[in-house]
Amino acid sequence: MEMTTTTSARPPRTPYDGSSTPFTIGLRPLDLRRWTEPDEQLAGELAEKRRLFGLYADEIFMEAPDTRAGQQECLDLLSDYLQREHGEIYRRSGSVMHVAGHSVDLSDAAMPPLLRAGFLVQDDLVLMRRRENGWQIAAAHLSFPSSWSLKEKFGRPMEEVHAAVPGFQAGTRNATLVNRIFDGLHPDQPAERFNWSINWRHALFHPQTAKLPVEPSSTAVAADRAIVRVERQTLRKLPVSGDIVFTIRIYLDPIRAFATHPAGAELAAKLAEQLEALTAAQVNYKGLAEKRDELVSCLRGDMFPANKEKNGAA
Repeated sequence: MEMTTTTSARPPRTPYDGSSTPFTIGLRPLDLRRWTEPDEQLAGELAEKRRLFGLYADEIFMEAPDTRAGQQECLDLLSDYLQREHGEIYRRSGSVMHVAGHSVDLSDAAMPPLLRAGFLVQDDLVLMRRRENGWQIAAAHLSFPSSWSLKEKFGRPMEEVHAAVPGFQAGTRNATLVNRIFDGLHPDQPAERFNWSINWRHALFHPQTAKLPVEPSSTAVAADRAIVRVERQTLRKLPVSGDIVFTIRIYLDPIRAFATHPAGAELAAKLAEQLEALTAAQVNYKGLAEKRDELVSCLRGDMFPANKEKNGAA
């Protein structure tokens, strides 16, 4: 199922406007009241999580056997938070949480705690644990992956998880900093960061594995059909277990939607600048080797006359 977007609305998160720099850690302090940010897509995205789990359960949820206590700690914190900060949306009756036409039994022992937690929110939930060889993905409810496979990354240290990311490989300064940040994260000082990529179909479920649906060839899709895939990520250390809850919220911004709101030309110009600033390695990692020039031309071209005039296009 593809989620729909109201094209007249301004995209809710736009790190491609220059407010974030690609391929940097870019963590910022997070007000705990903004741990999650439910919006008008809540009902549809919760339904999509349920649908996907019915199809790909083994790809969407994984857990190490020693993580149940940490999972429960996450579920307890999240359910308390949702009632406190979003009580107009979340209503609890006994052990059952009601939200946007969906219900989750918080005490359902047949379902792992992190799986229950993930069915409450639009965000994906990843539980990070410190092992002897560093921080690892120890449990995860990942419905909306961004070109990666949970099975391939599960139980691996951060250096291996980020092995393909330019500037984050083992031995780099960023790899060292990631582990230091995780070690030093305080339960009362959560953080957030943003990331973006380009997709060629409008779909939240975007894995990278031979078994599951894959991205269509970019050469078969016109540049003005591109989708900017934004990730809002948060990090929160759990006070009892010491595990870290890593949340990932996906926003899909069609490039064509830029033309329908006042800031569209500016957003298009900023995205073009970020695309042009990518190194060859970064372009290849984002899968844009064949399309970057076409995308930049589109963003600076006929769809946005002000950008075309500004850049002296004919």
